[in-house]
Amino acid sequence: MTRLSFSDVEIQRLFGHEAAEDEDPVRLKEYYFKTSVYDQVVSNLPLRILVGHKGIGKSALFQVAIIEDRENHRLPILIKPDDIVGLGENGNNFLEIIRNWKEGLNEIIARKVLTAFDSNQPNIKASMQHYGGMIVDFLHETFKNSTPVDLDPAKQIILKQFLNTRSIIVYIDDLDRGWEGLQKDVKRISALLNAVRDICNENRGISFKISLRSDVYYLVRTSDESTDKIEGSVIWQSWTNHEIFVLLIKRIETFFGRGIDEEALLQLPQSELALYLPRVFEPVFIGQGHWKNAPIHRVLMSLIRKRPRDLVKLCTQAAVNAREKRFDHIKTLNFTNIFERYSQARIQDTINEFRSELPEIERLLLNMKPSKKERTSKQGFKYKTDALLNKIENIMQGGSFKFANGNIAEKKDLAAFMYKINFLTARKEISGEIVRKYFEENRYLYGNLVDFGFDWEVHPAYRWALQPDDPKEIFHSLELSAED
Repeated sequence: MTRLSFSDVEIQRLFGHEAAEDEDPVRLKEYYFKTSVYDQVVSNLPLRILVGHKGIGKSALFQVAIIEDRENHRLPILIKPDDIVGLGENGNNFLEIIRNWKEGLNEIIARKVLTAFDSNQPNIKASMQHYGGMIVDFLHETFKNSTPVDLDPAKQIILKQFLNTRSIIVYIDDLDRGWEGLQKDVKRISALLNAVRDICNENRGISFKISLRSDVYYLVRTSDESTDKIEGSVIWQSWTNHEIFVLLIKRIETFFGRGIDEEALLQLPQSELALYLPRVFEPVFIGQGHWKNAPIHRVLMSLIRKRPRDLVKLCTQAAVNAREKRFDHIKTLNFTNIFERYSQARIQDTINEFRSELPEIERLLLNMKPSKKERTSKQGFKYKTDALLNKIENIMQGGSFKFANGNIAEKKDLAAFMYKINFLTARKEISGEIVRKYFEENRYLYGNLVDFGFDWEVHPAYRWALQPDDPKEIFHSLELSAED
């Protein structure tokens, strides 16, 4: 049996690259795990908007969908922020900004399609004007009248299918790059969504797949009443811990060159899935507190925020530590050595991600560390609703909080905000097990925080960053999530 060395190359091939766009496409498709969300996004509908937190897999889904489009001889186009610099930033009114987006997107799509087939038009914008913005008609007539020569066979097949179906699939990804949450940013994205709807209505052969970070979508949705027309096209990207566990197994098994049946794995209890782990991980957590002798997968699933990227980061850091210790599998020691660094990075990620919505988010989150009284009472990071609101009220004595849209934040607003960004999770003990609920699973809790029988707790991923002086106490306050 091959011993693992945990070299950088081996670690990346085993757990995957944290950024899907930087992953080897062959390896990405090999280990990618499809959930029902994938089928919803790739369905043959004019507009699909994929919404989710950073690190939840939006770009990975798009990358795999594009690979499969090409394999099935469809014509996919990927638009990224560098392609749309300046678009939607100028205009005397909202309608003018929408028109700016429509004209700009049509030109970008046309140029990318022509380039894909090694074709060229000296003045695309002027040429398209003869077709009144009907980009599919323009491209169809262009290729029909002047079919590119010397194309490789794969491109020839895709072009032939386009001429038959008049279909183009446009992916717009990574729109949160440079996002500051200012009113002009909100208006720009809102105008983009309106422009895309218009293009779809005018060109029946074109469809758009757009990814938006959850905080971006929330600000746009609550700032522009016209976005109610796109609500039916929104798909929330979310995972269960069981799906993420199967995702991990698939990465391990494909790394070792073994095939798997995803559907069969999904039906297995986690105790059986755990049998795939010992070649890479120590099977149980040799620790203390509630985690002592717990199956290692229960510990991993308790520390990630139902985001695949969290799992990649956690396992990658532990694997690097295993290499430093010259271990051939990842042990409890390797995890405990990196928990504080992992936790600090997650809280910084959250601050960076949501500062655009609440500029003083850092002051709010860092002051959620347990007080001496809370630590003595063993409540630590867990709160009844009243206690949580009292905690926030005490933090507010150091200064009020204001959202980026100018609204003053009340204590209930801040509690709801921390739940929405997954800093807080809802918790309830059922039959001796802790059931944790996230915003994506129970958005109905978002505006209330009462009357549903849930308490609240700071997610375990953040606790070492908030209590670095007493990590041992953290283990005694942590409880494993129920298996889902």
